[in-house]
Amino acid sequence: MPNIVLSRIDERLVHGQVGVQWVGFAGANLVMVANDEVAADTLQQNLMEMVLAEGIAIRFWPLQKVIDQIHLAADRQKILIVCKTPGHFLQLIEGGVPIKRINVGNMHYANGKRQIHKTVSVDEQDVRDFRALREKGVKCFIQGVPTEPEQDVYPLLQDQEEGES
Repeated sequence: MPNIVLSRIDERLVHGQVGVQWVGFAGANLVMVANDEVAADTLQQNLMEMVLAEGIAIRFWPLQKVIDQIHLAADRQKILIVCKTPGHFLQLIEGGVPIKRINVGNMHYANGKRQIHKTVSVDEQDVRDFRALREKGVKCFIQGVPTEPEQDVYPLLQDQEEGES
């Protein structure tokens, strides 16, 4: 079984907060960017690589490759997986990637989204994906940086749903 030390939703994928604070906090030595577009974009890859400390490996794989290859990871690899959306994690989990906890970082506000936390905005698809994750027993919690307390995302979605009724 792969040694996944942290799974994080962050629209920015790898940036200073992830590359320095979360990698160190989780003790990761491999960052896995699971994103179809970034897997094909060397410019974005180069920018993300610059953020990581020497000795931290990084892979940019499409979602399906993560599903197909993650079980081949060596025990010594302490993997931090980062995706842009809850739907991407849902796809990984449905493909057999063993994830039980997801750290929800930045999901930016945009038209059609509603803010449920200072750093998290969701649209209807995100809400459906979070519900599906909950049904699969996956704990999802908002935590911008390691020093902040975890906040369960599900009651925030419930509050939002009740406000719409």
